[in-house]
This record gives sequence, C-alpha cells and structure tokens, in this order.
Amino acid sequence: MKHRLAITALLVVAYLVVPFALGANNYIMSMIVAALIIGGVAMSWALLGNLGGMVSFGHAAFFGVGAYVSAIVTVKLGVPVLLGVLLGGVGAVLASVVMLPVLRLRGPYFALAILAYAHIFRILATEWTSVTGGSGGVSGIPGFPVLFGFDFGNKLGAYLIALTLVVLFAVMYQRIRASYYGIALRAMHDSEDATRVVGVNSTLLKGAMLMVSAFIAGVFGAVNSHYINFLEPDYAFSALWVTLPIVAAIFGGYRTILGPVIGALVVYLADQLIFKSYLPTGHQLVLGVLLVAMIVFRPAGLMSLFKKKGGAHA
Repeated sequence: MKHRLAITALLVVAYLVVPFALGANNYIMSMIVAALIIGGVAMSWALLGNLGGMVSFGHAAFFGVGAYVSAIVTVKLGVPVLLGVLLGGVGAVLASVVMLPVLRLRGPYFALAILAYAHIFRILATEWTSVTGGSGGVSGIPGFPVLFGFDFGNKLGAYLIALTLVVLFAVMYQRIRASYYGIALRAMHDSEDATRVVGVNSTLLKGAMLMVSAFIAGVFGAVNSHYINFLEPDYAFSALWVTLPIVAAIFGGYRTILGPVIGALVVYLADQLIFKSYLPTGHQLVLGVLLVAMIVFRPAGLMSLFKKKGGAHA
C-alpha cells in the first residue's frame, strides 16, 4: 500500500507540480528532458542486465539507429513524427536482430562484441551518405506536433512525452519481470544450465530481452532526434549514450525499475546545474568521486535508501 502511494505521489509531482513550477523555465526544462532521455536509456540497459543477464557497452547502437530511422523517415518520407518515433524503436529492434549471433558469448566478450556493433553502425551512418547525409548529418528534423490544441514541440511538451514514455516502459518492465518469463530469466542468473534442463529456452528469452532493451533505447534515440532537430553520426552513436546511462543506472540502483531514471535525474541535473557552475572544466571529476563513493558505501544504489530490507524493488 505504501509503495503504491509513493508511486502515485511521484506521478502527481511529475505530471502536475513540475510543469506548474518549472514549465516556464526553458533552461531547467531542457535539462530535465535530457535527464529523462538518459534515464530511459539507462532503464533499457538495466533491463538487459537484470532480466537478460547481459552487460552491454553498445547501447549507443540502438540509440543511434532509432534516432536515424525516425529522422530519415520523417524528413525524407514525410512520415508523422509520432509514427517515426515508433519506427525508430522498430529499427533498433532490427539492429538487435543482427546482433543475435553474439548471444553465445558471455561476460566481457558479449559486452565488447556489442560495442563493436555500435562502431559498425556509426561507420555505416557516416559512409552511407545517400541515406544518412554522411558526416554532415540530417538537418531540419521536424519537432513534435500540436495535439488536442497543445504544442508538444516546446520544452514542456517534450518533457511530457519523455516522462510518459518512461512511465510506460517502467510499467512494461515491471510486467515482464513479474511474468513467468521474468521468473525464468532471473532463475537463469543462478544456473542457466539448470533452467535449460527444465525446458527453458534460455537463448530465445535472452534474445527477446535484447530486442526489448533495443526497442526502448531506440525510441528514446528517436525522441532525442526530434527534440534537438539535428543529427550527425558522432553525436548519435557517441560513447556518452553508453557511459551516462551506465553511471545513472549504477548510481540510482540498476536492480530496481525506477533506480536508473532517478539516478539519471540526480546525476545529470547535479552535474549540469551545480558542479558545472563551480568547476566548468573539471565538473565530471565530482561525478566520478560520487559514483565511487556510492559503489563503496551503497553498492545497491540510491534507491536502496528508500527500500526496506527484503522489500520489493521499485
């Protein structure tokens, strides 16, 4: 009961208090939108690790592919923006299908193989100039439309879109984790061979989690492209779309559903609004120190401070 009340309170603050209090401040809202996008990618990374048992260093591949697919279909084919965002997620899923052969790898070998794919997609985006625009990128990407008389193309509109997607994907994550497949996936972490003996197709389930994770990251990549209205390979496939989500997930608590998002909000906003103002050239060092301190003194992450021992993950 307390858990539901806390979630309800968070939703009220997110959908009502934040827009009312900060909606007119475009700078703050732009920072929050960026943090939510990072948090969405962090959630997709944590989902793959928690349910799929796989650590990825290549989520920039899914983010970048989703961004490019949505940008290209809306700019060159005139596809509506919201449909383009969905197609961006589908494009990321197709990219993950190409990666399925590496599921036979485990541990650091899988992580490095996914990282290699991210570099391949970046090179492809750079060299396939007839489609992607090459190193010049794609410009004139349309923003979010006006729906029901409300302009989603401004900072507040982008915030509501990013927030809603975070909520929807968090619910989906929770449903998957609580399902039979989620139980089987978590059992695989203890002994994959044992779960195979009782009839669980571990390869199929891990492949499915890779696709789900890719879809989420691809959707947020697409959202970001329509938010900034420009795209180029080095940005779309930047290592920042790997490191920032991982830092956010670990800081917030990657074994929880909301931890990666809360971690992204705390880490990114503290970095941009506080540390950067006092240390313009070395502000990221403070983040490094905080992350090390969190790992040493609270390895379960920030969300563990609000969770009773033995309680359910939020």
